[in-house]
Amino acid sequence: MLLARYQHELIEAGCDEAGRGCLAGPVFAAAVILPHDFDHALLNDSKQLTESVRYALRAEIEACAIAHAVGIVDNVEIDEINILNASFLAMHRAIAKLHLKPQYLIIDGNRFNKYETTPHACIIQGDGKYFSIAAASILAKTYRDDYMKQIAIEHPEYDWHNNKGYGTIKHRESILKNGYTPYHRRSFKVTLESDGVHIQVL
Repeated sequence: MLLARYQHELIEAGCDEAGRGCLAGPVFAAAVILPHDFDHALLNDSKQLTESVRYALRAEIEACAIAHAVGIVDNVEIDEINILNASFLAMHRAIAKLHLKPQYLIIDGNRFNKYETTPHACIIQGDGKYFSIAAASILAKTYRDDYMKQIAIEHPEYDWHNNKGYGTIKHRESILKNGYTPYHRRSFKVTLESDGVHIQVL
């Protein structure tokens, strides 16, 4: 069962990202401040939910949240600063867009670059432990999926409509056959070896 709060004294925002392991497209992150007494029977880590449930929950989250925002770092920036720093930057951009300034942050994962002077806690698998992080995971995932479906129209051969930029066999083989698009992360190098297609992050 997920918990409503990590601490009870300060205004708390949960943060999570989506698209960190993709070969193409931006990394998206979200920050969400929920009411103190928020509860929901279905809300969970976005990876544990079907697409239809994620989108239904997004509408509920946006209706119920005290504040929510999404931040984006594109593939060019990812190549410049690396995917880990890009994930943190996307979270920073989401936090900065909140119309209510959080006093405490709870972050999915085990690392984070401090945001200004705001205290934070890193929580491994936090999207399966706290409602606000789970809500952030759903917003980041669904808004990123929307973006990937849009750009899939430009490059249907990479199957982004289905794989959302992740390194499926079809996507990797298409890169090797057709090359990179302007949306691909050039620091994520795809190579073909005797036992299959592999990804090497430079």
